Amino acid sequence: MPSLDGQILPGELDVKDLEALRAAVLHLERGSFAMRLAQLAGKSASLLDRILPRALADAASLATQTALRASLKLALSPRFTRLKDDSGRWHKALATLTGATGGAFGLPALVAELPISTSLLLHAIANIARAEGEDLSTPEGILACVEVLALGGQEGSKNPGEGYYAIKATLAHSLAGLGRYFAERGFVEESAPVFMRVISTVAQRFGVAVSQKLAVQAVPILGAFAGAAINAAFMSHFQSMAKGHFIVRRLQRLYGTDLVAANYARIKLAEGL
Repeated sequence: MPSLDGQILPGELDVKDLEALRAAVLHLERGSFAMRLAQLAGKSASLLDRILPRALADAASLATQTALRASLKLALSPRFTRLKDDSGRWHKALATLTGATGGAFGLPALVAELPISTSLLLHAIANIARAEGEDLSTPEGILACVEVLALGGQEGSKNPGEGYYAIKATLAHSLAGLGRYFAERGFVEESAPVFMRVISTVAQRFGVAVSQKLAVQAVPILGAFAGAAINAAFMSHFQSMAKGHFIVRRLQRLYGTDLVAANYARIKLAEGL
C-alpha cells in the first residue's frame, strides 16, 4: 500500500498513480501566475496591483467578461473537440504571436486580444483533457475545461484540502446547472440566467490572472517582446493547471472522489504547500 512520510494512507492507489497525483498537486498548488509574471517583469508580486491604473482595471474586467462569453460559446459548440495539438507547442506559439501583436499596439489592444487568447487557452486545455481520458462529447467534460480558467486565477492556500478543492466547490453549483441546461437543449442561450451565472463566477477568478497580466504589460519594458513573453507565461500557467486538474479527474474515475481527495490533502501537507 502506498505511503507518504512513512504513514499509510486510507485505501490504495497504485504507486504510479500516487506519483501522478503528487505531480498534479505540484501543478495546482505551487507557484501562482502572479509569481510567474513578477519574475518576468523583475517586480515584487505585491507591487503588481499597484501598477495597474483603475481605468485599465475596469477595462480588464470588461474584456474578461467579453472573452469568457466568446470562448464559452466556442467550448459549447461541436467545433471545439475537433481542434488538436497534442504537444501543446502550437498553442503556445500562437499565444506568443498574439501577445506580440497586442504588445506592439499597446494596452488598449487587450480588448481585442483577450478573446483570442482565451479561446486558445481553451483549445490547449481541451487537448490536455483528451490526453487524460476526458470525454469531451459530454457537457461535464467540456465544462471541466472551462473550470480550469477559474482554477488558473487562484492565489493558493496553505491549508490542506483548500485551494484547488475550495474553488471546485465554489464552481460546482453553477457549472452543474449549465451542464444540465446544455444536455437538455444541446445549445446555450447567452441570455440564459445559468449562462450568466457561470460567466460571473468564472470571471471573478479568471479576471485575477487577466488583471495581473495587464499589470505587467503596464511595466515599461519592450512592447511586442513583453506581450509575447507574457502570453507565453499565461499559456504555460494554464496548461500546467489543466494538467493537474485532469490528472485528478482521471484518478477520481479510477479510485473515487474521497480517496483521491484524502491523498491529495496528504501530499499537499507533505510538500508544505
